[in-house]
Amino acid sequence: MKLYQNLLADFEETYYAYMTAGIIISSCVGSIAAMMILMKGHALVNMVELFFVVIVCMGYNATVLAQLKPKHVLNALILSIVVSTVLIAVNVPL
Repeated sequence: MKLYQNLLADFEETYYAYMTAGIIISSCVGSIAAMMILMKGHALVNMVELFFVVIVCMGYNATVLAQLKPKHVLNALILSIVVSTVLIAVNVPL
């Protein structure tokens, strides 16, 4: 929990820099996840995974555009990166 508190304090201190970097990171990791999902195929399961990646990445962008509190923006960024990373790991070709 101390790591999260330190990260939140640093995020609040340089909010605009991290917010901008977060948009780039979230979009890049989300696009890699989308590419990996689509490389697996176009079945219903793949489309549901793609839906989740797009919704989570767009959710982060929405928190930034809505100018929510830094804590909410940081939580959305963490969620976006975690969901995208998990779906990348699930869809890596063996």
